[in-house]
Order: sequence, then structure tokens, then C-alpha cells
Amino acid sequence: MTSPTSQAPQLRETSVLVNGVQSPVIDAGPPRESEAVVFVHGNPGTGHDWEDLIGRVTRFARALAPDMPGYGRADKPADFDYTVDGYARHLGGVLDELAVERAHLVLHDFGGPWGLAWALAHPERFASVTLINIGVLIGYRWHRYARIWRTPVLGELFQATASRPVFRTLLGRENPRLSRDALDRIYDQTDGWPTKRAVLRLYRATEPDFGEPMAAQFRELDRPALVVWGSDDAYLPVEQAGRQRESFPSARIEVLEGHGHWVFWEDAERVAGLAVPFLEEQLRAGAR
Repeated sequence: MTSPTSQAPQLRETSVLVNGVQSPVIDAGPPRESEAVVFVHGNPGTGHDWEDLIGRVTRFARALAPDMPGYGRADKPADFDYTVDGYARHLGGVLDELAVERAHLVLHDFGGPWGLAWALAHPERFASVTLINIGVLIGYRWHRYARIWRTPVLGELFQATASRPVFRTLLGRENPRLSRDALDRIYDQTDGWPTKRAVLRLYRATEPDFGEPMAAQFRELDRPALVVWGSDDAYLPVEQAGRQRESFPSARIEVLEGHGHWVFWEDAERVAGLAVPFLEEQLRAGAR
């Protein structure tokens, strides 16, 4: 686990209301810029997961990172549409409220489906994508926790009985590079029934091969893409990294050997060394 770089400016935070659902949003770097780097966390997560990268990106760009509904300090209403499309619409509402006309997406875990669905709905505003242990998943099958969450009653029982010590043991065994502080932070992000309910609804509403219909549409757009993947991801197999060229033909693919699912925490310097120059290049290209 890392903290923001010592050079990072104070991160501003605002609150955005979309159809009655509130999301706190880190809004850092040059204010009111219509072009921004947009960081979307996954399950679990919050906008603050991205503090290190945000601190580096604000040197040359506006950076946004919302807490998505059901997570962090965002609202967690029982009647929210906890589907990929529901989250994509919420993300779009956040970007509309903050006057973002051109977005460079940085996505992790379920932030991938949410952000990618938004991108296909708004191709004219979608500038580039940085995919961190996620992408357009083709031929994918759910990991074991997802299969549990998708199973009625069993999912509720699992969520109700997942204690901190058990969580640390299971997640730590699958992600040996994560610190104890990181494991505790992830546990805290999943604690509380409203978040657990959001997780169950989201996974039950999503098929594992959701990405297959997207591939041809993204391939036609051929937006600039950087793919960063830990070779030992226990939930999203590294074979999916290479398959991203089926959707992003010119993608640059970087596999980090020995790393897991939260690679941007496990090796913050290396991930930043890949993502920051890529993003800076895209921002400069857009300014020409």
C-alpha cells in the first residue's frame, strides 16, 4: 500500500448528485478543464484508492475519481440500479455534472465494465483507456467468490460471516504482495450490509462474458490503450491481457511478473512509470 507522492498537491473533493444519488469525487489538478483523466475503482474500492496516481497525473492534467454508488462514502440506496448499465449511467452523470467533454479512463476490476460501457455510449468523449487488471473480457468465467456471491442464500451467508481474520487469510494467500494495511483497507471497503448488498446485486446481474459484444465496437474505434496486468491475478487470469488486442488493436500490453490483482498498490512505482507517460502522451496529442 502506498500513499500519494510527496510532490502531490492537496486533493480537492467535491460532491455530485446524479438522479438523487450522491457521490464524493476527488477533483484535482487544473480546475474546470474539460479534458480529464478519470479513475474508476472496482469492487471493492473508493476513489481514494487512486491517490498515488492522481498525485502524479495532476502535474499535467485534471484528475477525477468518484466513489461509485454502494461503495465508500457514496450513497447506497436499495433502489439503485446495481448493474453495469446502471453504473455506467451514474458515471456519465458525474462527468456531465463536472463538465468533462473528453475523458481518458483509468479502470480497475469492475470499474472496467462500468467505464467501458460509458465509453461505448459516448465514443465522441472517449479519448483513451488505461486498463489495470481488467479489460474487455472474452471467454472469461467467474472466480470462486463471484460464483458464491451469485448463488442465492449462499452469497448472503458468505457476506454475513466474512470476518476480518478470515478475510485477511483468504485474500492474503491469494495476494501475497499486499501489506496487512492493504488487506485491512480492502476489508473495510466491503464492510457494512449496504455495500455487501450492492456486491450481490451487481454480480447477480452481470454475466462473465459481458465483454464479448463490446469487442467489435471497440475494435472499430481503436482508441489508444495501455494494458497493465499482474501475472498472478487470482481472479482475472493474465491470459485476458493478451486478448485486449481483440478490442484495442494498437494496445500496449505490460505484464508484471509475480504481481496480483491490486498491481497498482503492489508496485506503485512501476505502474506509475507505465501509466503516467502514456497518459501525458495522450493529453498532449489531444492538445494539438
